[in-house]
Amino acid sequence: MTTETYTIRLATPEDINATLEMKLRAWREAYGEQRPESFFTAAEGRRDMEADWWTRGLAQGAELWIATDSESNIVGVAGGGPAADDDADTGVELDLQVLYVLSGHYGTGLAAKLLETVLTGRDALLWVLENNPRAQAFYAKHGFVADGRIESLVDDWAGLKEIRMVRRGGNRG
Repeated sequence: MTTETYTIRLATPEDINATLEMKLRAWREAYGEQRPESFFTAAEGRRDMEADWWTRGLAQGAELWIATDSESNIVGVAGGGPAADDDADTGVELDLQVLYVLSGHYGTGLAAKLLETVLTGRDALLWVLENNPRAQAFYAKHGFVADGRIESLVDDWAGLKEIRMVRRGGNRG
């Protein structure tokens, strides 16, 4: 376990490209066994479009939190937003939409700090790949429970399923 010191702060438009590079690296680490190389190549090809989307979101008040290491490298990212209308049955209003930490920082407590920075103790929901037991265990440790809803993914994620997890009663981690 590293004793790395991290800084967690709101992302600025200037952080978006480096954050998206970090996220793609985290995707390769987390999903490399489940997705073909063409998946990652396609994601790289959409980076400009995604950067524009995030930049507009930040300008409209979206919050995207980044974690930097002692050398100012982005090593984690987290963000959330309002739960979608089709998630209204959960009774929670916040959807944890993004939480990625580079594998070299697993086990340091960084992901938990990012999680609570976004949630601030609030009830929330999230969607996690059905075949991602590490992430499911992490979320369960922090009070999230699978509620039985499963959705098949489409497009680049076709062939995979996500499960919905919900946390009520605030921080339990």
